[in-house]
Amino acid sequence: MQSDDLRRRAHHALDAVLDPELDEPITDLGFVHSLDADDTGRITVHLRLPTSFCSPNFAYLMASDAKDVLSALSGAAAVTVVLDDHHDSDVINRGLAADAGFRGTFGPEAEQDLEELRAVFRRKAHAAAMERALTRLLRTRPGLTDEGLYDVVLGDLPDDDTTRALLRRRAALGLDARPTAPVLVDDHGDRPRPEDVPLRLRFARATRISIEGNAHFCRGLLRTRYPDQATDHQSIAPHKEAVS
Repeated sequence: MQSDDLRRRAHHALDAVLDPELDEPITDLGFVHSLDADDTGRITVHLRLPTSFCSPNFAYLMASDAKDVLSALSGAAAVTVVLDDHHDSDVINRGLAADAGFRGTFGPEAEQDLEELRAVFRRKAHAAAMERALTRLLRTRPGLTDEGLYDVVLGDLPDDDTTRALLRRRAALGLDARPTAPVLVDDHGDRPRPEDVPLRLRFARATRISIEGNAHFCRGLLRTRYPDQATDHQSIAPHKEAVS
């Protein structure tokens, strides 16, 4: 049926929507409570977050991104995204329905533009991805030291998921992704001084640990708040191979 195909494609599209702080898809985190599509092209999604007091800008960003990716689907005639059980659900849902944008939704309270917020978390995601790639390299090359990472370039990294994740994060920041580009750089693509490499690596590691710890904590909160969440998540998730 047309609605089944649209539903599969809709769930696949939501894989691209990330929690800005946790840098993981909202589908993997279990934030998608329900997803429905009919033969007229209407898509309705309900999102649930770990707590009712999750930051409103984070909540709006995820809900808005979900509406954007679903609206871009072929065959999507109308998209409704509803945020449930959040202290600002009414405000956010009205803004989404009216396509009012972040500032139009929150008015004077919207101190930070969404693009500024995205930029902050893109930088954090890049630091975490960079640390994962370099730490993996250190483990596979016993003779390599932290200081030796200064000379490591992208072409030295293995062709695996960790490296591909780093390349995506670099692309999001507009950083050089050529094989000759140094791996250890800051948010602007600049290299640290050789003597500062261990400090830069420790900072990136702290960022990565913070992101992973928050993700684990949020999953636990979600399971506590919604004991049925695991079952719900399995019931709405189509098989990946069915996505065309």
